[in-house]
Amino acid sequence: MNVYVRELASSLAQAGVICRVYVRRWTDDLPKMVAVEPGFEVVHISAGPTSLAKEDLIDHVQEFADGVADDAIEFKPDVIHANYWLSGLAGRILKQRLELPLLTTFHTLARVKAVAGDFEPESRARAEIEVISCADTVLANATAEAEQLIEYYDADPERIEIVPPGVDHALFSVGSQAGARWALGTGDEPILLFIGRIQPLKGVDVAVETLARLERRDARLWIVGGASGMEGNTEVQRVYDLIESHNLTDRVEFIAPQPHHLLSTFYRAADICLVPSRSESFGLVALEAAACGVPTIASAVGGLLTLVEHGHTGYLVDSRDPEEYATWANNILADPVLARRLSISAAARARTYTWSTSAARLRRLYEDLASRTLAPCD
Repeated sequence: MNVYVRELASSLAQAGVICRVYVRRWTDDLPKMVAVEPGFEVVHISAGPTSLAKEDLIDHVQEFADGVADDAIEFKPDVIHANYWLSGLAGRILKQRLELPLLTTFHTLARVKAVAGDFEPESRARAEIEVISCADTVLANATAEAEQLIEYYDADPERIEIVPPGVDHALFSVGSQAGARWALGTGDEPILLFIGRIQPLKGVDVAVETLARLERRDARLWIVGGASGMEGNTEVQRVYDLIESHNLTDRVEFIAPQPHHLLSTFYRAADICLVPSRSESFGLVALEAAACGVPTIASAVGGLLTLVEHGHTGYLVDSRDPEEYATWANNILADPVLARRLSISAAARARTYTWSTSAARLRRLYEDLASRTLAPCD
C-alpha cells in the first residue's frame, strides 16, 4: 500500500495533479511537511501518541480527520482519495465537513480476508460498509475485487471503478540473472523467491513446503520480509519450526525487508517467484516479478487471477496444496525452454501496467467527481 500511494502520487504530480498526502505522525522528530517532488507533498498529522498499535488507531480517526481539515483550509483540495479502511473513515468525516467528493481504495477487505481464514473483527467490516455507503467512487484494483465489493458488501456497481496499479519499469525490468547473483553473492543453484510480510495471510509456510517437495535438492528459498501484524512473530517462529522439521535450514535464507528500489536485484536473481497468499486484492509482487521476467506461481485469488496468465506467464494454483506448487516449479526448473517462454511472456504482459496510465485514468476520474453532485452518505 505504501508503494501504491507513493508511486501514484508521484505519477499524478507529474501529470499536473497537485497531491498532498496526509499520514499520521509516528515519531516526534518528523517535520510538519516534506516536499517529495514538485506537486507532491507529505503532511504529518498528530493524532494520538506517536507509538500506537495498529489495533488502537481507530480511536484516533476523528483527531486525524480534524488535523487534515485544518490543513485543507489552506490547501483547498478538490477531491479526497482515502487509502485503507481507517483512512476511509477519516475521509467520510472530511467529505461531510468539507463537502468534497470521496474516492476510496481499500487494498484489503475484512470479509474477503475472513473467507480466506484470516480473522478480522466484524467492527472493521461494518466500518468498511459505512465508507462504501458514503464514497462517491470505490476504486478496485482488479475485476475480482470489484466482484467482492458487490458480493460481500452490496456495493453499488455504478460507484465502482477498476483502476489497476502500475509498476516502475525504470526499476523493475529484465536484467542479467548472473549479474544479480554476483551482486548478491550467490551461486547458480535454483532459487525460489518469496517477497512480502511474514504473516499467515501471505502463505510463507506454503513456500517452505514447496521447497521441501522439489526434485532439485540443491534448490534454495529466499524469504525477503519481516514479521507483520499481531500474528507476525508467531508466524515467524512457526515457519522456522517448519524449516527445521524438513531439514531445510541450510536451504532457506531469511532476508530483512529491503528498500523498494533494491528488490529488482532479488527478482532478477530468482528462477521462480512464489505468491501463495490466501487473498490478494492485486498482488504487486507478482507484477514486479513479471516485469523482471521471472515466472510466478501464485494462488488463484483476487487480482492474481488477472496478473498471472496460467501456462503463459506463470501458473495459478486453486488450492493450498504445496504439491501443486512443487509440480509447476519442477516443470519450470526442468525445462529451460519453458522457463524462457514464461519469462518473455511475463515481461511483455507487465509492460501493459504503468503508473502513468493509472494516474491518467484517475486524473479524469477526479475531474469528473469534482463536477458531480455529491453522493449521499447513508
